[in-house]
Amino acid sequence: MENIIINVEHLTKDFGDNKGVFDLSFQIKKGEMVGIIGTNGSGKSTTIRLILGFIKPTNGHCYVLGLESWKHSSNFIRQIGYVPGEIAFPDLLYGTDFLKSQAEFLKVKDYSNANKLIEVLKLDPSANLKRMSKGMKQKTALVAALIHDPDILILDEPTTGLDPLMRINFLNILKEEHLKGKTIFMSSQSFEELEDNCDRVIFLLDGHLIGGVDIKDIKTPKKQEFKIEFTNNADYEKFKKLDYKIVRDQPQYNQVTILVDRGKVDQLLTDLTTYKLKFITEIKYTLEKHFKKVAGFREENSNNV
Repeated sequence: MENIIINVEHLTKDFGDNKGVFDLSFQIKKGEMVGIIGTNGSGKSTTIRLILGFIKPTNGHCYVLGLESWKHSSNFIRQIGYVPGEIAFPDLLYGTDFLKSQAEFLKVKDYSNANKLIEVLKLDPSANLKRMSKGMKQKTALVAALIHDPDILILDEPTTGLDPLMRINFLNILKEEHLKGKTIFMSSQSFEELEDNCDRVIFLLDGHLIGGVDIKDIKTPKKQEFKIEFTNNADYEKFKKLDYKIVRDQPQYNQVTILVDRGKVDQLLTDLTTYKLKFITEIKYTLEKHFKKVAGFREENSNNV
C-alpha cells in the first residue's frame, strides 16, 4: 500500500433526493495522472472535496498518504496543490496579496516556481482580485496551487475560463509535473483533455462509479473500426461475403463499416488489394465513445431490472 497516494473505500455522501456520491471505491498510485469525468451534477466536485477532507462522508472512508481525510486533512493539506471548481478569493485587494498569503501559509521562500508560472500563463498578479476576469482568476488560482511545488495535485476543472492558448500552456505544465513523478487527480468536462494527458480515467454518472479505463486501451484498442467504400456494387457485394464483422452497412453508397482484431489488420489490407476502393479510413476509438458505451450499457441493464 506504500505506493497508494489516494485510497477511496466505499465512499458515500448522501445529500438526499439521490444527490451526492454513493459507494465509490478507487485508488490512485504514486506518479499516476488520473482523470475523473461525468455529466453535470454527477459528483466530481463532491468526490474531490471528500478526498481533501472538506466535507464529512455519510459512509465509507478516504485516505491520503495513509491518513484519513476527514480526521487528518490538516496533516497532509500542505503537500497538495488544489484548484477548486468555484474560485472564491479571500478579502484581499490584489492578486499579489493573495499569492503572498498563500506563500506564507505554505512556508514558501523561493518564488522561482511562481514566477515561471506567471510568465507562462501571462498573468498580471498586480490586478485587483475583485475585478479579475474568470480567466484571470483561474490563472491566479493555478499559480497559488503550484507555488510550493507540491508532490500531489488535485484539480477541479482547472482549464475552465482559460483561452485556448493558455489552456495548452497549462496542460503542458501539467505534463511536465507528471513527468517529474507527481501524482495528479483532475476533473474535466473535456474527454479530449483527459485522453491526451491522463494515464487512467474514471467515470461518474448520477453519483455512481460506472467504470474506468486505461488510456493505453483507448489509444491501442484490441479491435479497430474501418469504413470502406467500394467503387462498384460487385466488389461491395463480394467483400461482404468475407468473414469480417460488419457493424454498419450502407448499400446506397457501396459502403461498409467493419470491426477487425488489431492483429488481423494486415490481413484486411491484403484482402483489399483485389478490390477497387473509393476510400478506406479508420474510425478512431475515443474516450468519449468508451464513456457512452459504458453509460449506455449501465442504463440498458438498469432498465432491464
